[in-house]
Amino acid sequence: MNSSLVIKHAQIVSSQKIFQADVLIEHGKIKQVGEGLLASQVIDATGLHLIPGVLDPHVHFRDPGLEWKEDFETGSRAAASGGVTSFFEMPNTAPSTTTRETMKQKKQRASQKSLVNYNFFIGATPDNLEELNAVQNVCGIKIFMGCSTGSLLVSEKKDLEVIFSNGRRLIAVHAEDHAELLKNEKKFGVRGGILSHPEIRSPQVALKATQTAVSLSKKYKRRLHILHLSTAEETEFLALEKEKGLISVEVCPQHFLLQAPEIYEKLGCFAQMNPPLRDKRHGEALWKALKEGVIDCIATDHAPHTYEEKSLPYGEAPSGMPGVETSLPLMLNLVNVGKCSIQEVVKWMCENPYLLYQVKNKGQIAPGFDADLVLVDLKKKKTIENGKLHTKVNWSPYNGWTLQGWPLMTFVNGNLVFREGEFFEQVKGQELQFL
Repeated sequence: MNSSLVIKHAQIVSSQKIFQADVLIEHGKIKQVGEGLLASQVIDATGLHLIPGVLDPHVHFRDPGLEWKEDFETGSRAAASGGVTSFFEMPNTAPSTTTRETMKQKKQRASQKSLVNYNFFIGATPDNLEELNAVQNVCGIKIFMGCSTGSLLVSEKKDLEVIFSNGRRLIAVHAEDHAELLKNEKKFGVRGGILSHPEIRSPQVALKATQTAVSLSKKYKRRLHILHLSTAEETEFLALEKEKGLISVEVCPQHFLLQAPEIYEKLGCFAQMNPPLRDKRHGEALWKALKEGVIDCIATDHAPHTYEEKSLPYGEAPSGMPGVETSLPLMLNLVNVGKCSIQEVVKWMCENPYLLYQVKNKGQIAPGFDADLVLVDLKKKKTIENGKLHTKVNWSPYNGWTLQGWPLMTFVNGNLVFREGEFFEQVKGQELQFL
């Protein structure tokens, strides 16, 4: 479907404006935006909104080594069904992505299996500095400052200093302070069950690590991205300390949509993630910080585990929840209930992530840009149901939620890959390139 295609009469959305026009696509790129455009194939988008494809800058697709939870095929199908045309994936697979060789292998697997565009973080360890700086074309370096898999823990200040002071590549941090975390684990243990989780991973655990990362970023003028912000205290700190162009921040929808303690009482360990879901005060502060620009973009931290794994008692159940296919519908539902505008959603999900990471040729509906596009029906209502999802684990913390506003069609590099429940898999996504 990559010859010539025109999407006619769409309401085209950017962060700046909404206007009706036709979009002509040729050879995977947007050729023209205007009126009365012609092509061999036509899609009538009357009454629908056309947005740039979403970049989810934080997913765990579990490939290689943990494919019973997810793999590039199922993860990318889930992404496409949710209007996500590109993703950045994390290094805590098996083996961990900490070398040029493991990165090469991961990119090779994605090229054969992923329906959408992709790139990857290389994982930091206390002793792989050469690999971090030598690897080619990656979105950044991921540092787990606390809570990690295998060797992917860099918690000592001296090791963090070495990474921040050597090189220029963007550093993204999971900001939980390891020493504080261990102290709280001793204090609370698991005897309180799932309700211990936000106590062990307290706001202070998050704030302390964020403060450390920000101070190192400023000291060495090193580009920093703070992953999955979760506390009111961090928003207050960053409102004062965040330096434009140097430090950026993401938030996950679950951190402002799902509230403790109710969500733990309802879902138990299915609501367990790191950093944890917290009470209303934090959710309201995160939403305010997103609206005011202290937080720059939305990610999901899509981290699937099987139903059986999540059914284990607290202390044995793994942390993480799926989210890549529901993030855009959740945000479009917020548009429909008047919490934000569709232009803000496009800014947070379709423009800012590409700009923050300096991805080439993505994130705008304009001539010359890649035709990564999503046709959205703001009137469509659908209920999220366990067993009817595209992620391999097939459950969602939003099970039973009825949302208004859903993607109807998803185009990746000009190819229709998803249309109302149907996938077209003959063409795969491409490796994202950076400026």
